[in-house]
Amino acid sequence: MEALEILRHVLVFVHLIGFAVLFGSWAAEAYNRRVQVTRLMDLGVSIAGIAGLILALPWGTDHELNYVKLGIKLVVLTAIGILVERGLSRQRAGGAIPASAFWAIGVLTLLNAGIAVIWR
Repeated sequence: MEALEILRHVLVFVHLIGFAVLFGSWAAEAYNRRVQVTRLMDLGVSIAGIAGLILALPWGTDHELNYVKLGIKLVVLTAIGILVERGLSRQRAGGAIPASAFWAIGVLTLLNAGIAVIWR
């Protein structure tokens, strides 16, 4: 296996870790019936987003990119990021995140992971 392919696999792993951090922290809040976003969710979105953008670059390997899939994943991740940031801003101002926005973060995170795994 050549070095670029190994690096690509490492970035896929980091991308998955970002989603795991995002979804795990969201699931912990949902399990504890706390409708709130956390800095850990923000960190997960950032890790997944940065790694995903790097993965979307043409690497010069035999791996062919599906730009439609990547575009949809980027839109979904952007929506998640906006919901998390708006939630954090509201919480800092003493407000609360709407329950619909909180649940949308979890559903969109699962959707994005599903697109990654199921869509070939």
